Amino acid sequence: MQTRPLGSDGLRVSALGLGCMAMSGAYGPADEAESIATVHAALEAGITLLDTGDFYGMGHNELLLREALRSHKRENVVISVKFGVLRDPADRIIGNDARPAAVKNFLAYSLRRLGTDYVDIYRPARLDPSVPIEDTIGAMAELVKAGYIRHIGLSEVNANTLRRAHAVHPITDLQIEYSLISRGIEESILPTCRELGIGVTAYGVLSRGLLSGYWSKERATAPSDFRAYSPRFQGDNLDHNLALVEALRVIAEAKGATVAQIAVAWVLTRGEDIVPLIGAKTRERLGESLAALNVSLSAADLAQIEQAIPVGAAAGDRYAPQAMAHLDSERK
Repeated sequence: MQTRPLGSDGLRVSALGLGCMAMSGAYGPADEAESIATVHAALEAGITLLDTGDFYGMGHNELLLREALRSHKRENVVISVKFGVLRDPADRIIGNDARPAAVKNFLAYSLRRLGTDYVDIYRPARLDPSVPIEDTIGAMAELVKAGYIRHIGLSEVNANTLRRAHAVHPITDLQIEYSLISRGIEESILPTCRELGIGVTAYGVLSRGLLSGYWSKERATAPSDFRAYSPRFQGDNLDHNLALVEALRVIAEAKGATVAQIAVAWVLTRGEDIVPLIGAKTRERLGESLAALNVSLSAADLAQIEQAIPVGAAAGDRYAPQAMAHLDSERK
């Protein structure tokens, strides 16, 4: 497995990370035994970065990782945890909490669920508009000093917030959506990360399965599936976006690769400071994405991909309106 630096403070991780959200129902039902087997397969393939959130399945995902990691040495795994999302008993998101006391409380529960003494990277999942980012990062810096977390990350924030946070304590990485059809970070966020020496963990590299090559207009979604509410999977937007996928399929087939492999390989070409997260919940899909490491894209290939899917080509926002409102990264 190839490795890449994550940030400028010495952390190195596998060139691909495993995003575990899908293992806890975000995209419909998941088989727990297969999920654990997928984590094991990822570790055996050399993946060292595992990404989770304390709100994935309301703690289910952390407990699943605890079980999956029982037979592995803790020091060989980099666990990244997001916190702060608030849910009600009906599983609806009702806000974000990044107050200093809440940060410490959330971490205490995560450590217990994960069965570990520390988290490698800890990050608020979204900016809490009621709390200055300096206060949140200050509380996290105390936890670094105490040894409970090793590195501080952020998620879905804009360039200004990155600068303010980094002035309080070095930020190791920004986790943010980045794919062929989600390229908003290229304007100001990615240049700021590079200026400050902040790495990027890119989620949504397959755009919630849209760029997997397996999605169709006839495919049904469970009520709990994020895609049932995603604008990019609705009506005419879906027709338009699937046409982009078919254009990418032509390129993939000429390379002897799948659409998913081309989509992952493209993100890998965007810089050594970017680590794509694979959102696989089965060994089959994991294996397919891992094979993207063997896909070489020439300058001509990249130009052809850009022509097939130019910047801004996707139809529809990447989240529903109420969720878009929580994205600091979308604010100028």
